Order: sequence, then C-alpha cells, then structure tokens
Amino acid sequence: MAEGNPSCCAKREAVAAPPTRVAYAFKPSSTEIRRRWSPSIGGAFLMGSADKRFPEDGEGPVREVMLNPFAIACHAVSNLQFGDFVRETGYTTDAEHYGWSFVFDGLLAEESRREYKSRAAETPWWIQVPHAYWAQPEGADSTVLDRLDHPAVHISWNDAKAYCHWSGTRLPTEAEWEMAARGGLEQATYAWGDELHPGGEHRCNIWQGNFPDLNTAADGYSGTAPVHAFEPNGYGLHNVAGNVWEWCEDYFSPLYHAKTSARNPMNEEPAPNRSLRGGSFLCHESYCNRYRVAARSSNTPESAASNTGFRVVR
Repeated sequence: MAEGNPSCCAKREAVAAPPTRVAYAFKPSSTEIRRRWSPSIGGAFLMGSADKRFPEDGEGPVREVMLNPFAIACHAVSNLQFGDFVRETGYTTDAEHYGWSFVFDGLLAEESRREYKSRAAETPWWIQVPHAYWAQPEGADSTVLDRLDHPAVHISWNDAKAYCHWSGTRLPTEAEWEMAARGGLEQATYAWGDELHPGGEHRCNIWQGNFPDLNTAADGYSGTAPVHAFEPNGYGLHNVAGNVWEWCEDYFSPLYHAKTSARNPMNEEPAPNRSLRGGSFLCHESYCNRYRVAARSSNTPESAASNTGFRVVR
C-alpha cells in the first residue's frame, strides 16, 4: 500500500524529442457515441469540502459560488470523437511528439513489462512506453478500434485545448466541473450521495483490491470503461468519479478557494500545472482517494497518461 500524500499523476519531464507519429487505421463506425449535453446549469452552489486528507490539494474551505448558465457534455470525449478531430485536422498529440507516454504497468503483458525499463521514479507503476498515444493506448501492439466508445486517453491539456478549438467548445472551469459533477446534490461526498456502494452497487470505475498489486475489477473494468457506463448523476453526467482524470481550464493552486472570486471563479494566475478533476480507474481509498466530487489534482499541460482524458462545455 502506498502512503503519505501522493500525486495521482505521472509528470512528464519536458525533454525534447523528434515527432514519431505512428500511422493508425481509424475508420468511422456505425456505433458512434454522439455527444449529449446536460441541461442548462448555473446559479449558486456550495463548492469545496472540509476533507483534509490531502491538505496540499486545497479542497476547501466550503464556500458559496455563483455561476453563469452553461451546459456540459454528459460524458468524456470518446476515442471515436477524438478520431474525428484527428482525421479532419491531422493533429499530432503531445504523446506522439515526445514518442512515448505513461502506461500503467498492470495494463501491459508480462513481456512488455520486462521490455520497457523506464519508470516514473516516485510512482514506479507508470512505465514510459514507446509509441503509446491515444490510438495505441498500450503501445504499438494495441488499438482503440475495439473501444471506440471508451474515453480518449493519453490526452494532454494542450491536446484537449486543440480539440476544443476545432469543435467550438471549451474546457470547464473547476467550478463548472464541480457544480455539474454534484448533479444538484448539496455537499454530498460523491456524485450520487455519501455512500460509495449504495445498496452494494458499484457506481464508478475505480481500483478494486490492493493498489497497485491486485485489481479484482469487481466493478466490471480493469482499465477504462465506456464513456456512458454506470448510472448518470442528477444532471445526466456519466463517470465524473473514476474512469479518467478530466482536464479543467484553470491553472492549479492549492489556494484556489482563497484567491478566486465567488462569482464565476477561475484561477488565471500562471502556474506550472493545470487542474484535473474526477479521479480515474486507478484511484483507491488507500492511495488516491480523489474520486470524491470536491477532490482536486493537477499536472503539467504537456503531460499525458493512460488515465487522462477530458470533457467539454458549451
């Protein structure tokens, strides 16, 4: 079991590398996951939490925040949707530019784990896999063609912004993300209430077992789940807890709740990291208990991994 105040995300060191784009055989599918939107959301809500297990995250204090109306996608951007963007624009992601991305070792075959020696120093379960990117999530021998309805991963903040520019959307602010994720519930721990498994039912895709050694996949998934898996919250949003981390527009600061306004807050003060919300399929109560609706994390804008994606706002 990992202890202390861990970071949930592996950070890419900004080392220059030549572009190494690998051709991918993406084809349109009749099973397209079409984007659905929440109802118009806005007004006042109580943001943040009094939870102090990760003090450096700055989850609180709880305060009332007022937001202008907005609509948010009911699910994260899928592989099929991101493929439309790439096919139309020829966009090269940061993972392709660097020639590698972080893959959780439990997603790799034993032979691959032995072959790839480069691991993140503080989080050795993250392996630097050559040619891993959104269309080849576990490297050159993998493909998304059998998971077009899963969230696009290995997506950096820069990549998400490029998609938004193409699609006429934008990333949510942290405040928008949290209000939408709460689904109309006031100060509930999760998007569906205060119990993680109400009535014994799994409501999200997180780590089951002992992290990082044993994942029983009791919730049905050992990696990502389809973007529309599990019951939606009160605003129709799927997977705002677990599955993949989702980028927000804000620069990250542990003093977010102290330095941003109470009306349409957004941290625009430049900082090394951008904010992430929601947790991922790797989160576990013993290590990264950040699938709670007020929990926060961050990473550098060029970083990408097999548990990082995004959803959009209009």
